[in-house]
Amino acid sequence: MHAGLKITAFAAALAATFGTAYGVGQGMGPVVDDEPPARHDAHTGGGSRQSEHPGEPDRSGHSGREGHSGHEMSPAGGLQISENGYTLDLRTPRLAAGRTADLRFAIRGDDGRAVTAYRREHDKELHLIVASRDLNTYRHLHPTRAADGTWSIPVSLPRAGGYRVFADFTPEKKGAENVTLGADLAVSGTYAPQPLPAPNTTATTDGYEVKLGGALRPGAAHELKPTVSRGGRPVTDLQPYLGAYGHLVALRSGDLAYLHVHPNGEPGDGTTAAGPDISFTATAPSSGTYRLFLDFKHDGKVHTAAFTVSTGGAVAAPMDEAPRESSGAHGH
Repeated sequence: MHAGLKITAFAAALAATFGTAYGVGQGMGPVVDDEPPARHDAHTGGGSRQSEHPGEPDRSGHSGREGHSGHEMSPAGGLQISENGYTLDLRTPRLAAGRTADLRFAIRGDDGRAVTAYRREHDKELHLIVASRDLNTYRHLHPTRAADGTWSIPVSLPRAGGYRVFADFTPEKKGAENVTLGADLAVSGTYAPQPLPAPNTTATTDGYEVKLGGALRPGAAHELKPTVSRGGRPVTDLQPYLGAYGHLVALRSGDLAYLHVHPNGEPGDGTTAAGPDISFTATAPSSGTYRLFLDFKHDGKVHTAAFTVSTGGAVAAPMDEAPRESSGAHGH
């Protein structure tokens, strides 16, 4: 057979194999699925964020440093497995789709030992985010830490594919800054690629409607203001969740650069209302498309609303936009 035909046939066979199943066997990697109360800035993990190969663009084509105009951008979190002397040791690198299993990991210091002392931020020592590479699946979890520094939590992920695990924490150490580390997680099973959800500024979740106003822009702080309603009526009795009326995580499409944004104000400060609006101030680390996940609590349950937005303009909801159902889960 002609050499060119042999290569073509081999490539076709490979494509058929990988289009059928994901994560079978050990050799297969993931597919590329204390601020003042008046204002909380985005958690970007402290320190400089770079692509996993310093000096080179990340998977989305961004260097994590500059926008199109060449100006310095806000640093992006979660792009590295090690930073500032800390390493995310993911002890469960693979899971099976649709099956519940313990996700286990540890944070190791530069001495190689598991960290056992953390500063509590927003009622927790560590926030764990699990998101599929296609940004269709999202989990905001709060695992349990054992005395030896091992963290664990039961997790069930619905679809096969590549996922990213983010550990957002601050060590209990003098001068320590917030750190966000990221690691890849493979979920085995039949892999069916999903597109990034279409742009939307109105989302529905568990019978609630959330409309997103404001703007997300690179290199400049702007307000984002979700408004929560149910049955056509504004929700004005949101409940505190992790010390706030809402939490917002933004993930950049492509490389999943991470921002954990907290609201302007907090319960009990005398000025912040319990809805329907939740005000945030956020700065995108670069231009691009982002998936935003809003957590809020009402009637004793945490709900998640998800949005797809692009930087560079207002995100006020169009009058004729149909609400989009959100999907998310929490572990406490």
